[in-house]
Amino acid sequence: MTEVLNEQGRASWLSAIWAARYRTPARFVALVALLLPWSTTGVTFALVPWLIAFAFVDLREFPRSLLRPVCLLPIALVTLALVGTLWSDAPWAERLHALGPPAKLLVIPLLIYQFERWPYGKWVFAAFLVSCTLLMLYSFTVAIDPRLSLKLYLSRGPYQVESGIAVRNYIDQSQEFALCAIALVYPIVTLVRRGRVRIAVLFAVLLGFLANMMFVVVSRTALVTLPVLLVVFALLHLRWRAALVAGAATALVAVALWAVSPHLRATVGKFQGDYERSLEAENNSISGMGSRLEYWRKSLGFIADAPLIGHGTGSIRGLFARVAANPHDDPLRGEIVSNPHNQTLSNAVQWGVVGVLVLYALWIAHLLMFRGEGLACWIGMLVVVQNMLSSLLNTHLFDFTSGWIYVLGVGVAGGMALAAKKTSS
Repeated sequence: MTEVLNEQGRASWLSAIWAARYRTPARFVALVALLLPWSTTGVTFALVPWLIAFAFVDLREFPRSLLRPVCLLPIALVTLALVGTLWSDAPWAERLHALGPPAKLLVIPLLIYQFERWPYGKWVFAAFLVSCTLLMLYSFTVAIDPRLSLKLYLSRGPYQVESGIAVRNYIDQSQEFALCAIALVYPIVTLVRRGRVRIAVLFAVLLGFLANMMFVVVSRTALVTLPVLLVVFALLHLRWRAALVAGAATALVAVALWAVSPHLRATVGKFQGDYERSLEAENNSISGMGSRLEYWRKSLGFIADAPLIGHGTGSIRGLFARVAANPHDDPLRGEIVSNPHNQTLSNAVQWGVVGVLVLYALWIAHLLMFRGEGLACWIGMLVVVQNMLSSLLNTHLFDFTSGWIYVLGVGVAGGMALAAKKTSS
């Protein structure tokens, strides 16, 4: 009897160790998601223990899992960036620095492998939602008193107080809030269909994100992507009658917000104002729209010079420097940047048509991975679509915050979605 009890105790002890072996990496990924809205340094440091913990999981099937397109294409894009350093004319310091932004994509295959096998992905979603909720509440506080912003204390240079910007910048903050707001629609609708009444908290958080974006601060990129994401949800998860009702209700809410939110009207008005100033040849002032149009015009010229394989990794800044006008005579055409504010153009300038094909193949493969029902499929689809749309006006696949949102969203949700499809088949 004693031997049986000892054997059972030993088995229970080994089972607990085995379970902890797989829970620990998930906890570190959740920590990354928790820190992402707040700290770039914290994310970097949290990745180290996760990689160490990941090395102790069962990796026998890992090499085979890398051969799938959803894992192989991120590796292909990073490999292209690495090989692209060989024909770049940029200094080696700039070539190596340009490898950093795409390198984060290598984490996607690891996350897919991890969360395809161990069901702890909701920890990551919950951590990101809680972190963004706290950031939203803090943003309201900063809107009341901008001196409370962490940027005031963390900025290394002169800091201009901005109402409602809690930590980084309004673009990252708006992307995070828009993602959380639309992601919450799915569980709210699901709970309503099931007759569950415990949706008040989720609904309150959703309204909080929307209120912050409408009355405190919002980026024009988020304003462009938000309606499209709502349409995607309606097409995927609502019947046509419900979709029409939801569309009419959304339109009424938009009209009401337009009427009561001066901040929203001012943000939308900047589109037309920037565009009109950019068309005035004698106007040398710099605007967001004018700068983007100038970046795109020059980038198309660079692409025409090397259409097949581009100018190489890290070449963008040097190319803009060569064609820059005197900044005193023409500030707009004198700008020197390393980011053309368009993901497709960024890939095309550096790696030509090959880079663009790999980029779009990656996006399409990840979209196809999230066909189906369930929270994981919805979040994954949402992350990919948001990244594709926002990358029309930015390089959000390579930017830090938006890029890591893509990596975490696709990796964690992708692993969960693939696991669910295996179970159902």
